[in-house]
Amino acid sequence: MEKRNAGLPAALVKRVTEWSKREGTFLEHDSIRVLVEDECGIVPELSAPSGNGWINAHWQAWFRSNSGRKFSPKDHSSVWGDRITYNLSGNFPCFPGFGIAQIVDGVSIPAHGWTANSKWFFKSSGVERESGAAWVVSVMKSPEKTMPLSFKKTDLVIPGHPVHYAGVTVKNSGAKDISINAGFHNTVGAPFLQAGCVYSGAAERWATSPKGIGFESSARLKLETEFKSLKRAPLKDRGTADISVVSPPIGYTDFVMGAIPASCGLGWSALVNPAIKYAYICFFPGQGAASDGDIVLRFNALWMQYGGRPPAPWAAFDGGTDLTYCLGTENVISAIGGGLETSRRIGEALGAPTTVTIPAKGEKTLWYGTLFAPYSGCALDGGIKSITPGKDRILAEGAVSAKGKNTVSFKADASFEALKRNH
Repeated sequence: MEKRNAGLPAALVKRVTEWSKREGTFLEHDSIRVLVEDECGIVPELSAPSGNGWINAHWQAWFRSNSGRKFSPKDHSSVWGDRITYNLSGNFPCFPGFGIAQIVDGVSIPAHGWTANSKWFFKSSGVERESGAAWVVSVMKSPEKTMPLSFKKTDLVIPGHPVHYAGVTVKNSGAKDISINAGFHNTVGAPFLQAGCVYSGAAERWATSPKGIGFESSARLKLETEFKSLKRAPLKDRGTADISVVSPPIGYTDFVMGAIPASCGLGWSALVNPAIKYAYICFFPGQGAASDGDIVLRFNALWMQYGGRPPAPWAAFDGGTDLTYCLGTENVISAIGGGLETSRRIGEALGAPTTVTIPAKGEKTLWYGTLFAPYSGCALDGGIKSITPGKDRILAEGAVSAKGKNTVSFKADASFEALKRNH
């Protein structure tokens, strides 16, 4: 069923069935197109206008199953391993775990949590009269009674804003507080992703992957090492590399995480493509401006999948060529890829907490925006120094001095008012 608000600039929301037989919801207006699938909450499309058509920022995993068959551990685990890899694409929400699969309180938490490995159930959709915003609400419950969590997600677009807004409320119906991980696993790919794109984040303190989470054989970076700047990340074989600039496929896969300062009012990460002049920006409430009911993401995470995984399904056969080229611009509260059990055990990383507590009989909500839009001039070509909220917009300051204007303004609601009204 298709819904629009005829009295305001066009906003559309409709239920769709893809040719792969996946069901989902399509949201659209003149500045953005978003496809949100029920399966794993995956967002395979976040598109911005380009010429006479659209350009999609999100990664399309070449090994993603489009057979129309649902994931079966018996039939598919030997190749894909788990349900999220079988369906992998674009962006998806990660609750109550982020990182590797682990056993927590006797409960099996899959990689990146239930919300990334289970089906979300469509509840309602509509178009708000006040703003013309189109929205869809979906829900999910924990499959384990001993961890009695439920999840409510609202996806929303606002006419004129090149942003996919998402709110996720986590409710704890149990008698004990529950500490969890939370985040969004934004992943970009071609044609937006190219060598020479520039990544920036709000974090000021970084660390490479720990041992034991799957990067030992694929990494070019020195594991378990802290560093201050993405421009000087430590290599295994001495020296440093500027990992803020995206590499071509080079046969390595790495992961780093950076702590966002507690004073930060708006958390953010960004990737710009200076060749085609498009920016991909994630933003969310920072600790410095959060309310008691907010889930605050304390880390930028960067997954550099540049061809370092020869096992299937990344390669066509074990020991083959890794054909997978993408970049994860993720934002989370978690240990450095270590999963929920590790996050609870260590308590903090890089001076920031690695879990958020959902109180007994209470709830907390994550508010999150993903912007994808063209920009003009050369202010952002060298990356982004800072992102600050303005009235009905966010302001991105270029990291490198440019001739003329050094700040680019994008229409956006950093207060998430319309999202909160419809959540």
